[in-house]
Amino acid sequence: MKVGIIGATGYGGLELIRLLHRHTEISSIDLFTSSDAGTPFSHKYSHLLNIYDMPLHRIEIEYLAKLDVLFTSTPSGVTSRLLPPIIGKGPRIIDLSGDYRLTADEYRDWYGKEPAPETALDKAVYGLTEWNRDAIKESKLIANPGCYPTAVLLSLLPAVKNGLIDSSQLIIDAKSGVSGAGNQPNQMTHFSETNESLSIYKVNRHQHIPEIERGLSAFAGGTRPITFSTHLVPMTRGILSAAYAPLADGVTEKQLQECYQDIYQNEAFVRLIPPGPKFGTNQVYGSNYCDLQLHVDQRTNRVTIVSVIDNLVKGAAGQAVQNMNVQFGIEESVGLDLVPSFI
Repeated sequence: MKVGIIGATGYGGLELIRLLHRHTEISSIDLFTSSDAGTPFSHKYSHLLNIYDMPLHRIEIEYLAKLDVLFTSTPSGVTSRLLPPIIGKGPRIIDLSGDYRLTADEYRDWYGKEPAPETALDKAVYGLTEWNRDAIKESKLIANPGCYPTAVLLSLLPAVKNGLIDSSQLIIDAKSGVSGAGNQPNQMTHFSETNESLSIYKVNRHQHIPEIERGLSAFAGGTRPITFSTHLVPMTRGILSAAYAPLADGVTEKQLQECYQDIYQNEAFVRLIPPGPKFGTNQVYGSNYCDLQLHVDQRTNRVTIVSVIDNLVKGAAGQAVQNMNVQFGIEESVGLDLVPSFI
């Protein structure tokens, strides 16, 4: 298959290159840019010297239409204008930005930008792989989920769908490494601002709130607003999400564990980890795994549901490659059978 990446110079694009490079079904990878056409890619990233020395291509619709798959890993507001002319007319498109995850009104409200045309939004399929495979197989445009929503939805959907928790009192506390903000410098991610500091940001206004609520509604029938807080941790990769909710009347810890085991037992990239002394982001570092852990507090009758992912892999590029595999009938683990780096 011939693959193209728009936004290859960002962190998500670099992860796509790393994963697709070892994918057995990929015959070529073209890298596109809006500003550095003709520049050898390894001149921008020397760790790719003698691996990806080809020049960056200018974005041309006619060229893109000849590809089998197009990944777009760009800041919000770019693909809403770039993609509509080629949706359904050429390659399968997997968009890693937030431009196709929400309704037009939600996008205006939470992103503060003009959305893609309704005709384009209507064609987008939400790419939470483990919960939406049938739709993904047929889609020409996949809205790849955000990093926080991936961690949160995989952790909560079994409990919400089966009525095991009181989702009206759901509180989610999530923490991310700084790579989730992209590679463009800003004050929030400046070393002097993040080093030796833990900060909360976008309180009650994170753009992933409506995406999580839409996912809970679409896949589990959850209709209540959530309380969702995000924190920046002085590390490069990783997300840890901890969700807290009361158990529904009569629900036992055994029922909860069995529910998650039944739903995820055949999933290659979701692991249910027994309670132990340590559970952290380094156990999925560099991999496409989402690890889950359940803790029931008998005193309060509340459950703490914890998930960890690598935000650049399962939360972005890895899930995008997994979705591509589903689209083309390829074994989902191809290109993604990565052992976590851990250290």
